[in-house]
Amino acid sequence: MSGLVETGRSIVRRALERVGRGWSKMQERRPLSCDLLESDDAYLVVFDAPGVRGEDLSVTFLDHTVEVELDRFRDFYDGYEMLFPGRGVSLSGSAELPRDANVTPQGANATLTRNGTLQVEIPKTDDGRDVAVVEEEDETDSDAERDPADAA
Repeated sequence: MSGLVETGRSIVRRALERVGRGWSKMQERRPLSCDLLESDDAYLVVFDAPGVRGEDLSVTFLDHTVEVELDRFRDFYDGYEMLFPGRGVSLSGSAELPRDANVTPQGANATLTRNGTLQVEIPKTDDGRDVAVVEEEDETDSDAERDPADAA
């Protein structure tokens, strides 16, 4: 009879593992949930990112869209074995800012909080144009020191 019980447990374990892996894959295909907030100076996108460490995430900003990719690991617990691996480990999400938003990635800030949220702040520009970097010319620069090809 105990052999029959062990066989039944083994079948149940395999079924739970398959269902868990399927659930995990389904979760990985679903985009991360997020909130989009706006202040006078910036936009703030808040993603749920439980179980993630800073070195395991990537945040990019492209064409008014904040994109997040993260990998999280399952902790192992002494004396326990995995029956239902239902949490996805490779997750991603994105948030699109309004098309008329005047933003720049310069000065953007991403913060991973202790409670498992990722906060991405994107500052607004004052004039609606990209922030340009201007280099000051050295006042001691004379015509004699310039490249003759520039004078033409």
